[in-house]
Amino acid sequence: MRVCIAGAGNVGRSIALELVGNGHEVTLIEREPKAFKTDTVPGAAWLLADACELASLEQADLQDCNVVIAATGDDKVNLVLSLLAKTEYGVPRVVARVNHPKNEWLFNEAWGVDVAVSTPRLLSALVEEAVTVGDLVRLLSFREGEASLVEVTLPPDTPLAGSRVGSIVWPPDVTLVAILRDAHVIAPSADDPLEAGDELLFVSAPDQEHALHDLLANISAGS
Repeated sequence: MRVCIAGAGNVGRSIALELVGNGHEVTLIEREPKAFKTDTVPGAAWLLADACELASLEQADLQDCNVVIAATGDDKVNLVLSLLAKTEYGVPRVVARVNHPKNEWLFNEAWGVDVAVSTPRLLSALVEEAVTVGDLVRLLSFREGEASLVEVTLPPDTPLAGSRVGSIVWPPDVTLVAILRDAHVIAPSADDPLEAGDELLFVSAPDQEHALHDLLANISAGS
């Protein structure tokens, strides 16, 4: 997979290192000479250029990229790059970093963004996930909000303990994709029983999250 990352700060370099380590072909675009530290990600190609200029993007062969990641510390730059990547170069997947929560509403399909990553929102979701038992926590949104990754931790007194996954009628457009149990990740089958303390990960349509919450709440109330 070919990936182009704009912004070679701590965020961009960390992403690049991970992707290079996984065998992907990565190009880093950075406009500040002082941040141009090629030795920090030796397996990547580096380009000293402005990611908002078409000439730079052509030099980076953006038309051949599978993914573009706008990871600079400037939301304006990330939006412009996302729009250019999608409209001018037809990049299939554009991921953009949101630096300021007040700008989050702009990072959508109209600006060419497929996935917006807001650090404050992600951190708050992870905090909720760590301390919340029995309630749904939205961890991540996909495809411009068309689907969400949500998590619920079953409480110690859950009446679902011992129930088979296949015996529960989940709401439509809701899929149980993983069970986290005792440091293990379980790909659930219909015959797998649930246990108290299980972390259940669902991919859900946003309009079905309330139905999933109500289902779990009603089951608990009926215990």
